[in-house]
Amino acid sequence: MNDGDRIERHREPIAGLLLVLGVPQGLLGLWAFFAPHSFYKNFGIGSGSWVAALGAYDEHLVRDVGSLFVGLGVLMTIAAVRGQRSLSYTAIAVWLTFALPHMVWHMFNLGPYSTGNAIANVITLGWTVAGALIVLVLLRDDAKARVPG
Repeated sequence: MNDGDRIERHREPIAGLLLVLGVPQGLLGLWAFFAPHSFYKNFGIGSGSWVAALGAYDEHLVRDVGSLFVGLGVLMTIAAVRGQRSLSYTAIAVWLTFALPHMVWHMFNLGPYSTGNAIANVITLGWTVAGALIVLVLLRDDAKARVPG
């Protein structure tokens, strides 16, 4: 690894946030891929499924989304372990490419959920974007700390 690409400042918080975002995503993906009907019927917090509330079951779609979630989880985990600034920026860019539109869509489609599930949905999806933005701030601070002068 090019030492100039190594994260020096905020290394542990950045790695921790990448893992806190990526590991659950990967685990959810494994659940969706290997037990798609269970994921469809049971995913969510509290009563009711966040997925089943939004439409008919489609095994192919649930497995595909599961695979994508696993891929995102793997990318975030590798970025956390490697500690490279360029890889971490790439991982966060890919993450936000998914998480931001996902969050926005759900913010405008909370109708099928109970109040508690709607609030939990907003909090969890908001966290996926906020956590990534925190990583970007920390990465930027790391890069600024390297500039001489």
